[in-house]
This record gives sequence, structure tokens and C-alpha cells, in this order.
Amino acid sequence: MLLIFDCDGVLVDSEALACEIDAQILTRIGLPYSAEVIARKFVGVSFKDMVARLEAEHGCVLPADLGAQLDSALFAKFETDLKPIEGVREAILSLPYRRCVASSSTPHRIALSLRITGLSALFDHIFSATQVSRGKPAPDLFLHAAEQMGVSPQDCIVIEDSAAGVQGALAAGMRVIGFVGGAHCGPEHAEKLKQADARTIIERMADLRSAVQMLE
Repeated sequence: MLLIFDCDGVLVDSEALACEIDAQILTRIGLPYSAEVIARKFVGVSFKDMVARLEAEHGCVLPADLGAQLDSALFAKFETDLKPIEGVREAILSLPYRRCVASSSTPHRIALSLRITGLSALFDHIFSATQVSRGKPAPDLFLHAAEQMGVSPQDCIVIEDSAAGVQGALAAGMRVIGFVGGAHCGPEHAEKLKQADARTIIERMADLRSAVQMLE
């Protein structure tokens, strides 16, 4: 059995911080967005895919250094404000299975997030959407992680907080646990994951072990 963890919103409580920064900088360059709209439209989506969608929707070309602007502001925010998801370390250590991270974020952002929150030592294997041609909701990232770990997709359980992630995991032929305990998750978040066909949903990492055991 292999457990595949998303990072943002599952291991670290970063999504609300990221949406706030994205909204500020996009508004500054002439695309006014609120953090709430960013969360609704782009949580779980890779930066490359977010840029493609924004350019298509607005008929524009975004600045070449947009990624650098976002990263600079976000990483400074992480250093002061980023926290792990409550109870995630204990939940992970309570499970005897192999584990890895598969995230839409860049390798540097994933590594930084895990370092700041003290979770780095829990994961030897980290996979990023930058390593595959298509990000979530395509199954590519999850299939890449399983292949690299030498595990069949049917022997993987993915822990995800986004509809795109849930869809990608299911498309890869994996089982999924939806997590709705991040600061960015409003009362409607569980319904979004259900609409994406997540049949097992937890609000607390304390419930992860029992959820995994139900899916074994």
C-alpha cells in the first residue's frame, strides 16, 4: 500500500495564504481577483495551468516574471505564517504504509513548505506537477508517483483537498480520501469533493487512520 499526499491544504495549511497573495498580485497587474474567487477557481491547479486559463479568459499575456513575483511574496509569507495541518504528523506516523508527496506546486515550494513546518523528515520521495506534461485533474502526476515508487495504481490511496486532485486520482485508478480541514475550506468544500466523486471525506487528520483502514 502506498499513501500519496497532496501538500498544500493537506500537509501544510498554505492554501489561504497562497490565494491571498495570488489575489493581491493579480489585482496589482490589472486582473482584479479576490482570494475567495482564486480559491474557488484555482486551488489544486498547477501554476502553468492557472496562467493558461487566466490568459485565455482575459485575452492577455501575463508578465513573464509573474511566477517569480508570486513566489517571492508567498515564500516570505510562509516563513512567518505557514503552519502544518493540525495533527498531520501524528496521523502519518500512526500509519505503517509507504508514503510520498504528489503536489501541483514546484519542487522548491514543496521542499520549503515541508522544511518550515518540520515535516521534511517524513517524506523521502516528493513529486511535482512540473515533472509531467499535464497537471491535475489529469492523472499524470499520480501515475508518475506510483511508477517511480514501484506500486500499482490500485494499491494507492491519495489524500487530497481539491476537486482537481480528487478527479486526477480517480482517473489514475486510485482510491481517494478527501480532506476538508484546511483554513481555505468553507462549509461548501465537502460538497465540491463529493461532486468530484470523493466518497470518503474527513475533516480532521485524527480520522485519517480509520479512513485508510476502511479503504484497504
